[in-house]
Amino acid sequence: MEKVIIYTDGACSGNPGPGGWGTILMYQEKKKEISGGEKDTTNNVMELTAVIEGLKALKFPCEVDLYSDSAYVVNAFDKGWIYNWVKNNWKTAGKDPVKNQELWQELYALTKTHKVNFHKVKGHSDNEFNNRCDELARMATLGQAQTRQAQTRHGKNK
Repeated sequence: MEKVIIYTDGACSGNPGPGGWGTILMYQEKKKEISGGEKDTTNNVMELTAVIEGLKALKFPCEVDLYSDSAYVVNAFDKGWIYNWVKNNWKTAGKDPVKNQELWQELYALTKTHKVNFHKVKGHSDNEFNNRCDELARMATLGQAQTRQAQTRHGKNK
């Protein structure tokens, strides 16, 4: 299996509110940046989306070292929460439905295609790739916020 490094980050202005995600994929000497956003979302949705979009961008099964500053994402795998959710038909230990279930299911399926090792990084510190993902996510968030404001001014989002 080819080895790939992925860094991800999500951002949201308000929670919920306009949000964005940023992802960097690194394979051998190549680096690719991707990003996107949504007009009305949450930070957790953007964090999950960044990971999903990064894994979906891979063209064949890979061994992935995935770096995220989201404890929500990393802990789900490192602490085994997701395996319990699957076993309990996507219910939490408290028997409540797992939030963002569709995204978790998509991510779980992607981890069956790729061998993913999750790594937690400290956000907003000295990691250049995490900082760049944060910048991509914030730029995508800003784009969504500006689109939302323009639509509101023009009466399209009342």
